[in-house]
Amino acid sequence: MKTATIGGLARAGGVGVETVRYYQRRGLMPTPVSAQGVRRYAMDDLRRLRFIRSAQAAGFTLEGIGALLALDAADDRPRARELAKERIAALDERIAELQTARNALSRLAAACAMGGAGPCPILSAFEDA
Repeated sequence: MKTATIGGLARAGGVGVETVRYYQRRGLMPTPVSAQGVRRYAMDDLRRLRFIRSAQAAGFTLEGIGALLALDAADDRPRARELAKERIAALDERIAELQTARNALSRLAAACAMGGAGPCPILSAFEDA
């Protein structure tokens, strides 16, 4: 891809056109100058789009991604490392929450499997919540 329209950029980046426009409105992606009524995107734009998608996959918010993009331009490794450590801590917290929920649901499923009279322990637990 030497240059592409917004549709070509979106396809190459694995997103929809509206996603590219949303990133532009949020200031994460530049809006190229129109040449003869057609905006053309370059390889740098595709790299930026892929960076955004990869950072999202790592759990960064769009605000966090904006901070990372600013750091990329400034080559501020200590701050980038700090942001990554903050994200890791948030992910660890979320993993612990999910593990607790999984364990509780496993106990309910085991109680349900035992059968017996009365309401299903799973349904009862959710009604009592």
